[in-house]
Amino acid sequence: MTMSRFERWSVWSTTAGTLVTGVVYWWMNEMMAPVEPWAVINHPLQPWMLKAHILIAPLLVFSVGLITTRHIWQHFRSGARKARRTGLVAALTLIPMVATGYLLQVVTAEMLLRLLGWAHLILGIVYSVGVAAHWPASRPRAPRQVRDVPGTRLASSAFRGGARPRHERRARSGTR
Repeated sequence: MTMSRFERWSVWSTTAGTLVTGVVYWWMNEMMAPVEPWAVINHPLQPWMLKAHILIAPLLVFSVGLITTRHIWQHFRSGARKARRTGLVAALTLIPMVATGYLLQVVTAEMLLRLLGWAHLILGIVYSVGVAAHWPASRPRAPRQVRDVPGTRLASSAFRGGARPRHERRARSGTR
């Protein structure tokens, strides 16, 4: 079953917001150097990025929850082939991504925190790529255009009975 406009919008916007705030926070935390030697943060906006990420991420979980029974589970059970791989990548990486995100909030061991942080970042990127690839994979494909070459069987039999392609009918009638 297809998703409603609201469901599509909620999944896309929360995925994009969570990805952007997460990657920007990671960049500020890991790739930037603090201005002062005793600084706890590397950039003045770093705490705000983390707070934004923590506020948007539950909305992502909620939006995926909205489509779980009507879209994800229904397509999985029916064995739908179209866009199955990208949908499975997104759905299956979401669970460990959410689990690592929650564990990052409660774990205190430094080595485990680093491991969870990297796992969360990689899973988040894989999830986002899966969602981004799922949209074009699920679009209806246009029928292949068959070239009409003069002197071939197609040229002599393509438009029997005076039927013409739509663009030719419009051109003759003068309307668009």
